[in-house]
Amino acid sequence: MQASTWLFQGLVLAGVFTLSPILAQTAPPSGVYTCVDAKGRKLTSDRPIAECLDREQKVLNPSGTIKAKVGPTLTAQERADAEAKEKQEADARALLLEDKRRERALLIRYPSKEVHDKERSEALAQVAVVVQAANNRVEELQQDRRKLEQEIEFYKKDPSKAPPSIRRQIDDIAQSMAIQKRFIGDQQNEIQRINARFDDELLRLKALWLAQARSKPAAANAKKSP
Repeated sequence: MQASTWLFQGLVLAGVFTLSPILAQTAPPSGVYTCVDAKGRKLTSDRPIAECLDREQKVLNPSGTIKAKVGPTLTAQERADAEAKEKQEADARALLLEDKRRERALLIRYPSKEVHDKERSEALAQVAVVVQAANNRVEELQQDRRKLEQEIEFYKKDPSKAPPSIRRQIDDIAQSMAIQKRFIGDQQNEIQRINARFDDELLRLKALWLAQARSKPAAANAKKSP
């Protein structure tokens, strides 16, 4: 045991010995350390055993029961790999929890297909109102343009005598109609986006509704069981 202690102290002084990520942040647990080294020797010490840095060490209570286990010391690269893996697993768990939360929220918002269909219809109806208003505006602009074209017809033989204001009004109307048509096109895209969203939700909801329906009889049977 004394030789093991001297070796451990020498490694510490030389900067060779590195505790595991947990022990590097806190003091090693007190107790009797025991392990079997690479040569098959069972070693014991009152502190972490240098010969067993590459394997698990058990920390025993005075009664001989296991108080703690100290994992093998990791290299800097091994620690980085372990931390990266742990972060990846934590991210995956967080994504899974977020998906479950979204599914619960979806079921609360849409307990049935009728509710989902109704909200789709309402969303589409709102866009339809806006599109109708834009179409009405286009019709008004077309009427204004026809009136101006009738006025400018009087100057057909000599267009140079046509008042510049009429030309400006016709140009303004053309620009306004182009704006309204672009706006109507945007609303058509919005209709497609709404339908795509509700279609995607419906696929998820059908699976959730089915799972929910299957779970109800199982829950009822569990309550009946003594």
